Amino acid sequence: MIGNPLTILDEVDSSNNYATGQALQGLAHHGHAFMALHQTAGRGQRGKTWLTQPGQNLALSIVLDMRQTLISRQFGLSAAVALGVFDFFSHYAGEETRIKWPNDLYWRDRKAVGILLENTIKGQIWQWTIAGIGMNVNQTAFDANFQTKAVSLKQITGRQFELKEVASELCKALQARFEQFLTGDQHELFKAYNEVLFRKETDVRLVYQQKSYNCRILEVDFSGKLWIEGAPVPYFQFGEVQWQIQADTL
Repeated sequence: MIGNPLTILDEVDSSNNYATGQALQGLAHHGHAFMALHQTAGRGQRGKTWLTQPGQNLALSIVLDMRQTLISRQFGLSAAVALGVFDFFSHYAGEETRIKWPNDLYWRDRKAVGILLENTIKGQIWQWTIAGIGMNVNQTAFDANFQTKAVSLKQITGRQFELKEVASELCKALQARFEQFLTGDQHELFKAYNEVLFRKETDVRLVYQQKSYNCRILEVDFSGKLWIEGAPVPYFQFGEVQWQIQADTL
């Protein structure tokens, strides 16, 4: 089960780095979760850093044994993890929660959760995935560059959350979606993902090859392509575009 056991780390460079090391040394099995109270070098997608106030937010990394899963299903896992996080977060934050392709969580136009999946692959064998989740929980003041771009559960709800309880509850939501990914109807999984897709069937400015386009978001397919209208190509792969989002004030 995801979250069994849950190991709490006072300080590490990166919970994903730590979890990877434990898995490679045979010291962590499937479902083992590592929660860091403070990260000195947290990482996000495409090499970006993830900055957080110590003890205020959730930094959780989960070891997933993927040896029985086809390597072609990597984006399906990404969608399942994003949906698990969505299930937890939207329970408290409400219906304005959305999944921003490929797997960030946004509330209104502000980022609330970042997800980083790191795979260990040998040949054609998908061995492990470390699912790293960085969630803004109790932090209410952010760096000037992010003050209008980030949001936390406390800002949305007015509540203070206990981080270990958040981690345990989140792991249960992730377990349910992971089971759906392994054994359930994948069409239903992607239907659920697309139903809560950020800015779906609305127009958004996207930068592609240094030019800005007003694109209409259509859907994301099984392989992770973002299908759109209004650009020189019918879909984007992850990493090909940048979003231009003007966040609302709280």
